[in-house]
Amino acid sequence: MQLFSEIMPTAAPFVILGMPRTGTHYLEELLNLHPNVSSNGELLNPYDMNWPDNSRLLRSDRDLLELAYQYYPTRSGKTALTHVGCKINQPQFRERPGFFETLIGWPHLRAIFVRRNSLESLRSLVQARTSGQWLQYGTCHSLAVPPNVTLTIDECEAYFRIADDFHTLVANSFQRDRIMTIDYEDLLRDPAPCLDAIWFFLGTSPHACSVRTALRRQEMRPLRETVCNFVELKRHFSGGPHTSYFEA
Repeated sequence: MQLFSEIMPTAAPFVILGMPRTGTHYLEELLNLHPNVSSNGELLNPYDMNWPDNSRLLRSDRDLLELAYQYYPTRSGKTALTHVGCKINQPQFRERPGFFETLIGWPHLRAIFVRRNSLESLRSLVQARTSGQWLQYGTCHSLAVPPNVTLTIDECEAYFRIADDFHTLVANSFQRDRIMTIDYEDLLRDPAPCLDAIWFFLGTSPHACSVRTALRRQEMRPLRETVCNFVELKRHFSGGPHTSYFEA
């Protein structure tokens, strides 16, 4: 991958948005299978290897977006890009106040919002923090089983509230024809129709591609088997707005 210091050919901009651990990385890998689409990782993550220059984060919000959409890195073999994007997760906006407002003002920007059961998202986040294993690649036989976790009622309530607020913010910040929502469960179960819908939404050419990537799903077990106090949490949230999280 090469990062250019001169302006690149014009490509239609898009951004992938979501809470942590909602499948944004998996979606990005699938999008990058299209020969005319390039999504270049987490723009605001200082450890993202798509962006070798950590000093970029010292730039203004506007300059960062110019880097993402006008001076973007190129991937090997992609010489006719029509669409270029990046992904940003909710905590990264909190760490950089004002960036969201600058982002939604970028001309012609389209947003792909990835939505997941917030309890699963939180469970996966705590597992990754505990194990230090954020992504896994390779064969299924090489994958370690993630640790079981115990989640407090307070942290669940706080996380659910943050997720609800972020969903509302995103939904209210883009014109209806400029945002598309993808459910993680649909993407995991049958990626091909999701990708077909995304190609149409972005306005790029249809592309039949393999739905296999090197990235592997880490947790295959249901919530009941991985959250030690699942029954307690289910009882607490029963009858409320988040009851459905415990029915998966």
